[in-house]
Amino acid sequence: MRIAIGADHAGYELKQHLIAMLTDDGHDVIDCGTHSTESVDYPPIMFDVGRKVVQGNADRGIVIGGSGQGEQIAANKIKGVRAALCNDEWTARLSRQHNDANVMAIGGRIVGLGLAQDITRLWLATPFEGGRHQRRIDLINDLERQYP
Repeated sequence: MRIAIGADHAGYELKQHLIAMLTDDGHDVIDCGTHSTESVDYPPIMFDVGRKVVQGNADRGIVIGGSGQGEQIAANKIKGVRAALCNDEWTARLSRQHNDANVMAIGGRIVGLGLAQDITRLWLATPFEGGRHQRRIDLINDLERQYP
């Protein structure tokens, strides 16, 4: 799987850790930055991750910050992104099964490295269930077209 990943300064260390794990697991990783713990404004990085996903340059995206909340909000500004905050396994699973999330947000100051690995692997492995959930995704897509 091709995965675009981006972080702000607070998520940098977790990003580096996940890049190593994803690469070891056989995924192709596109590092959208940041490249240090020096303070940075995160929205352009999250936009880059989201654009790579909706343009087909990446299959999924991961955005990381201190809490993951701002990163999720920024990524969701890209039409076609369905970013979900996944700071636990339950929300990671449901974000894929019910919402077909194509971008995962996670908090580097909230989630430890081991749990972040488990959440990421679960999120990547969980399929979308479709069915009644597809109708809801279709409604979201319709609203995006109506209100660009």
